[in-house]
Amino acid sequence: MAIIDLKVPSPGESITEVVIARWLKKDGEYVEKDEPVAEIDSDKATLTINAEDSGAIKIMAKEGDTVKVGQVVCSIDNSVKGEAKKPVAAETKPKAEAAKAPVTAQEKATAAKTQETYASGTPSPAAKKIMDEKNIPAAKMNGSGKDGRITKGDVLNAVSKGFDTSSLNGWAGGRDSDRQKMTPLRKKLAQRLVSVKNTTAMLTTFNEVDMSQIYALRAKYKDKFKEKYGTNLGFMSFFTKAVCEALYLFPAVNAMIDGEEIVYHKYCDVGIAVSAPKGLVVPVLRNAEGMSLAEIENEIKNLAVKARDNKIELKDMEGGTFTITNGGVFGSLMSTPIINPPQSAILGMHNVVERPIAVNGQVVIRPMMYVALSYDHRIIDGRESVGFLVKVKEMCENPTKLLFGSKDPNEVLLGF
Repeated sequence: MAIIDLKVPSPGESITEVVIARWLKKDGEYVEKDEPVAEIDSDKATLTINAEDSGAIKIMAKEGDTVKVGQVVCSIDNSVKGEAKKPVAAETKPKAEAAKAPVTAQEKATAAKTQETYASGTPSPAAKKIMDEKNIPAAKMNGSGKDGRITKGDVLNAVSKGFDTSSLNGWAGGRDSDRQKMTPLRKKLAQRLVSVKNTTAMLTTFNEVDMSQIYALRAKYKDKFKEKYGTNLGFMSFFTKAVCEALYLFPAVNAMIDGEEIVYHKYCDVGIAVSAPKGLVVPVLRNAEGMSLAEIENEIKNLAVKARDNKIELKDMEGGTFTITNGGVFGSLMSTPIINPPQSAILGMHNVVERPIAVNGQVVIRPMMYVALSYDHRIIDGRESVGFLVKVKEMCENPTKLLFGSKDPNEVLLGF
């Protein structure tokens, strides 16, 4: 028999404490070697603790506990083979004795109530679809199905009779509240955002992009693109390429302040802001200036999946010389994004909306997107910020320029 202690791994050099986010296994449960047993939250990322051997797990810390890096939070008894026995505490009586134990009236009532809770008021899949569409909570419905199950007919009948939706907005109507502890990631994010507002001379400039040409390219080549590269052709790759070209022309936007010096980066490590279950994370595309549209799209997809599954690693987020955030995926029309320190600028993309604009003296309807550049005025002047954003606009409105940088394709052809 051997007891193997599992210690909290170090998420990074500067991190000394983490929070047990959740246990993926129950106390006494059998686990396989290398199987994830817990998730831990630091102020930078969510990591997993994996079993170092197979056996029965003993949990020594609760979910929500703050623990030290290197602290033992569980152990593995590798003498247990196959399925682990249930914890002794789970069985208060021997099976034979438990079988003979009388069932009280209170226990019968509790069991009946539990059964009623699970059955009564549960909508069928078809009923649930309609209820979700019309924002009707199950508590407002009377089910006619077996065990009180809500059927599609119940919902349609209620709606056809003029169902009162005045209070069907999801609120319970009471005075309850819920207090939850901030995660380390959320606390760190709050500190960084406040710090940016207090320590930088942040300013935002705006422009708008006619997305007609990008729309036309996507419509023409999206199927071939996906067939060849295994990924969709989205807006982000076009903007990333445009940003890289504009950063070359305006290097101050790609720089950062270090003490009394300015560090100018001769490469583009572009951070892509991604909304993860536990907060905003910014994984980085390394040397994006040398990546193709397909490489950008594939890398963004991979990083987004890792962020969604809480598998993003510190190495995925370290560094970064410039950041792009896309509030348009949530329907944002315009915003002033906050700089991701120690960077000096961030580009905000927004929702594409068809709007009337003037083209050659004529009013036409075009798919338009507002873009915003927030920048640190200590290092970036107005001329550079406006010029940068105009260059991004020009290249997105003329995607062929992405192949030739800031030069006109005709001038390249003519050797100018």
